[in-house]
Amino acid sequence: MTSTSNLTAINLSLGAWNGDATLAEQGFVVVLDEFQYFHRAALIEFTSHLQREVDRLSASASNVPGGLFVLGSIHAELTALLDDRDAPLYNRLTDTIEVGHLDIASIMEILRAHADPDPERLLLLWNLFEGVPKFYRDCFEQGALACSAPDLLRRMFFLSSAPLRNEAENWFLHELRGRYDVVLKFIARNPGCSNGDLDMHVRQVSPESAEQTAGYVKILTERYELIERRLPVFAKKKERKGRYHVRDNFLRSWLSALAPFVSAVNFQPTEVLVQRASARLQEAEGAGLERLVATLYEERSRKALPGFALSHRIDGYWDAQGTEIDLVAVDDLALRIRFGTCKRDEAKLESSLAVTDEHIGRFLAQLPRYRTYSVEKVAIAPRIAPDRAERIQARGWLAEDLRTLTADL
Repeated sequence: MTSTSNLTAINLSLGAWNGDATLAEQGFVVVLDEFQYFHRAALIEFTSHLQREVDRLSASASNVPGGLFVLGSIHAELTALLDDRDAPLYNRLTDTIEVGHLDIASIMEILRAHADPDPERLLLLWNLFEGVPKFYRDCFEQGALACSAPDLLRRMFFLSSAPLRNEAENWFLHELRGRYDVVLKFIARNPGCSNGDLDMHVRQVSPESAEQTAGYVKILTERYELIERRLPVFAKKKERKGRYHVRDNFLRSWLSALAPFVSAVNFQPTEVLVQRASARLQEAEGAGLERLVATLYEERSRKALPGFALSHRIDGYWDAQGTEIDLVAVDDLALRIRFGTCKRDEAKLESSLAVTDEHIGRFLAQLPRYRTYSVEKVAIAPRIAPDRAERIQARGWLAEDLRTLTADL
């Protein structure tokens, strides 16, 4: 599951409940938003009534000019309503449309209109909410878009009226009933962990579940789509080098940084909990920065903006020998390859350059076809001071920060 909306079209219609006509037969297109609510026990009967109308109109589909769209943001619940064999609406779908998140340009437009679009704010909001419109609307309604990180967390998660205080538990996690917590929380707090890392952790903290780890991972990946297995750039799909990540930024931030402190709000001072959550969230922003940079590279390339034209989806590279590169971008047309190191704290950039140089050398030794490419190296942080940028450039590296990458979006 992701927080991306799934727009599912049933080619026929919801009846107008007046008994003598239907909206679809009159040529209307009916849209039911938040359709996942109909998976709730109090509303589930509605889907049987909807099935009756869909089946009735199916007999004369060519004569029905209208249709029905059902829109929802929780993949697992829509699947239960529409794809499970026991569901009333099973096998009634005619099309599914994936509606993606807001792009970074849209988020920057929101920030320019309602806050300060500085790099730290973009990283904070994107790491929490990615491009999910609902969360930005919630922030706007709470007056939190322009707040400091602690104040934003207080308003959105810790106050009794906070709109996102129960969001993850109510929507993302309620169906799991705690069955996969050990695996899911470990991946959220250790993005990029391997099968071996997972096995070792489960054996230490929950030995009785150790034999079920592979099954848990399979269910969380395939059924709920809460986690994903990423391979290093250029790796074959069957390779065993995969690393696991929580797919959704909001869920990863919740599990890795927010949940333990929000759950303690009735037992400890709120301000203490807010500060601890803010510090933990900042630690988690390192992984978020790598994803944000990759997304920005892809968006800029797609829009033909100045920078690096991509031939492949951008990703990192690693191997069993310890080679670790945060970013690898390839432009096959211009025969360019760019390697990057990403640091949440710009002060750590310069010390990472020599190590990354060694890893780039090992990469080129393992993949000799790229030795003929023009090799570029880039150091990336949310913000890089001019004097630091000069020192980085003097060592043969480019210096890029989020201000540069978002300046013309």
